[in-house]
Amino acid sequence: MSDTQTWYIVKRTAGHCEIVSSNEATGDDNPEIIEQWGPFTSEGEAIARRVGLIRSGKCQPV
Repeated sequence: MSDTQTWYIVKRTAGHCEIVSSNEATGDDNPEIIEQWGPFTSEGEAIARRVGLIRSGKCQPV
């Protein structure tokens, strides 16, 4: 049994992107999530990817 945590970047309806764990991102009951990227093996990798998404204009900075 492996206990590895994966991370996702999710875009909310307001245009902001957040980094969430796999438990939060996989729930289909959240209508605020309009786009999703991942999974990433570390939170640091997800942060770096979010910076790229902000720079490319796909996400708004918080």
